[in-house]
Amino acid sequence: MRAQRVVLSLVVMIVAGIAAAGSALSQEYRGTYEQQMACTPDVWRLCFDQIPDANRITACLRQKTPQLSDPCRAVFESNASAQQQPQAQVQAPPRGRAVQPPPRPRTDDDQ
Repeated sequence: MRAQRVVLSLVVMIVAGIAAAGSALSQEYRGTYEQQMACTPDVWRLCFDQIPDANRITACLRQKTPQLSDPCRAVFESNASAQQQPQAQVQAPPRGRAVQPPPRPRTDDDQ
């Protein structure tokens, strides 16, 4: 029982360290605490040899998507759809007649 607590504490520290270092070193979104906890068992099960490199862990988990647990797979699917969504929302401005500038007032020089 004590060994499980030590391992769990170690996992939490590694995940927190990955999140802290990852956000400082990379622009990629690392997820919320809940998302990280959803994937921690999969990291230990599938990508243990990639620890502590967060980028390699992420790549490993993406490569092994079919083997991920349902909660971790949901994290990756939600992140993928969130990254695609802003691109899908970009719309071209509506096409229509060009706006004409207002006429210039007449001056004494125009006569």
